[in-house]
Amino acid sequence: MSRIFRDDLFAGQVCLVTGGGTGIGAATARELGQLGAQVVIASRKEANIRPAAEGLSHELGREVVGEICDIRDREHTAGLIDRVLTRFGKIDLLVNNGGGQFFSPAEAISGKGWDAVIATNLTGTWNLTKAAADAWMLKHGGCIVNVTMLTEGAFPGMAHSVAARSGVEAMTRTLAVEWANRGIRINSLAPGFVASSGINRYPAGLDLISRMQSFVPMKRLATCEEIAWFIAYLASPAGNYITGETIAIDGGKSLWGDWWPIADPDPMPPVVIPKEPWETGGE
Repeated sequence: MSRIFRDDLFAGQVCLVTGGGTGIGAATARELGQLGAQVVIASRKEANIRPAAEGLSHELGREVVGEICDIRDREHTAGLIDRVLTRFGKIDLLVNNGGGQFFSPAEAISGKGWDAVIATNLTGTWNLTKAAADAWMLKHGGCIVNVTMLTEGAFPGMAHSVAARSGVEAMTRTLAVEWANRGIRINSLAPGFVASSGINRYPAGLDLISRMQSFVPMKRLATCEEIAWFIAYLASPAGNYITGETIAIDGGKSLWGDWWPIADPDPMPPVVIPKEPWETGGE
């Protein structure tokens, strides 16, 4: 049962969530499923998606479909959309959460590393968006939510990813205008620091995980559920007049400058990175 929305909010709707095996994607799939949606989750890695689909199906009491898809490959994305349409007949919501990057100073990013991050985060989002639009949404309408990152300022150590995500946000604004009269709404969410497995990509030597809360005015990290709730909001009737926006969910981080001190609580709350039951080491 959702803690925020009524249980049947998405009854009869078909929702596709990429990167659905862990973190924000898994939390989003759970929330949408609790609200009555038929959920399909997809990932490039079978080791992530199969246990997640089984675990979510068990939790929700009905099938969550797991699909393998490399979003960098246009044939893969077209095939995924075709399988969803063949089985369920429509796609009401596409959540482009799949992506990936690695922490590196710009001078250490190789050409191969740059290309891989751009292909996954920018081209991959385009591939799936275009496939869903061509096969269904341009004729029938729908909602698309792209999960990006904080791009307004500098993001040292993530030059490749912030460039790709900025491209997704520009694409979001443009498609929102081009496709508005086709009944398609498309928005981006830019999470700040989230207590998910994704922050484990930061090098341990930087000790960022324990320090991240100090960089946030609210002095805590977001939960995956808080991101999932806003995705559900945008896809619900409450979001019907919102399109082309990039909305930061960051506890005020992108607004804060060092000149205005905000004291840390004493003690700082512990940082807990939750694991899904199907993840290695989960309960």
